Amino acid sequence: MSTDTAVPRKKRLGVIGSFVWDVLHGRDRRSVPIEEWGGITYSLSALDAALPDDWEMVPLAKVGDDLVDRARVFCRGLRHMAPDAELIGVPYPNNRVELRYLDNERRSEHLSGGVPGWTWLGLKPVLESARLDALYINLLSGWELDLETTQLIRTHFTGPIYCDLHMLVMAVQSDGLRTPRPLPNVAAWCACFDVMQVNEDEMQLMAPDSMALAATAMAAGVSLLCVTLGKRGAAFFAAPGIEKLRDIPERRGHNSALSTSPRGGAGAFGAIRTALVPAVPLRVDGPGDPTGCGDVWGATHFSRLLAGDMLTEAIAAANRAAARNVEHRGASGLAQHLRGELSIT
Repeated sequence: MSTDTAVPRKKRLGVIGSFVWDVLHGRDRRSVPIEEWGGITYSLSALDAALPDDWEMVPLAKVGDDLVDRARVFCRGLRHMAPDAELIGVPYPNNRVELRYLDNERRSEHLSGGVPGWTWLGLKPVLESARLDALYINLLSGWELDLETTQLIRTHFTGPIYCDLHMLVMAVQSDGLRTPRPLPNVAAWCACFDVMQVNEDEMQLMAPDSMALAATAMAAGVSLLCVTLGKRGAAFFAAPGIEKLRDIPERRGHNSALSTSPRGGAGAFGAIRTALVPAVPLRVDGPGDPTGCGDVWGATHFSRLLAGDMLTEAIAAANRAAARNVEHRGASGLAQHLRGELSIT
């Protein structure tokens, strides 16, 4: 008589974003700049802290040869990293960002280096071999994916896709300074995602107000739009019938016309549901460290949706994680801190 002891297959979350080396000025009272990991490392840390145990992470990321070994060391320290996950080293200087804080929530950014974005020819075999159940995208450089490649992802992948648009609405000047720019083809971008995240500044570069953006997004097929509001918390806009991630209809292909979108045409009934979920009061004296709060928020939010939480429960968890992130310095040790374990900050 034999007993089946096979370990159940873990579900796999793909992560698209950029590893960035940060140089921070004015984050605290120290006179010297602080250097540490930034970019997608905040999202990976929050995913590591918030994902259910039956999920594992598979980064689909290219890293410059100058920092790829350090990035691999960082990933090996995360509990939810898939054992077969492997970063791709490329012969370019890795993305580096110089951050100068203007206040607790606003900063200037200068970019140097630059790992090229994905082409569909390069991404397609990586995406297929990853065997993903869900996909988290955080556009931290703004050129990880162009619109055509993102549309092809939507065409070929039927699982839920979460996107933090982030730097998609920022241009890079000749000196590396990142400056806001309006986003063209808003509806076409929206059609690629099931869940979208923007902050207030990003939202204003896409639509006159949050309700206008929600209407465009829902018509294009987005099921849930979240607008992070800093100290006020986050507002969400949910399509009719969406209470949990499992309520999002499976879909293949991007939608360019309202008549063919899942939310458009005669089959779309009911009103968009919206609410504000208040922020969690900070527990730190002074400003704390706001770096990466939006990344931690989004990664925690999607993790809890994948775990089966209700929309408002997932947003409340994301608000708590973002507040807890303010208490920590940098991405090193952040996953342990978010889990409530002792860590060196």
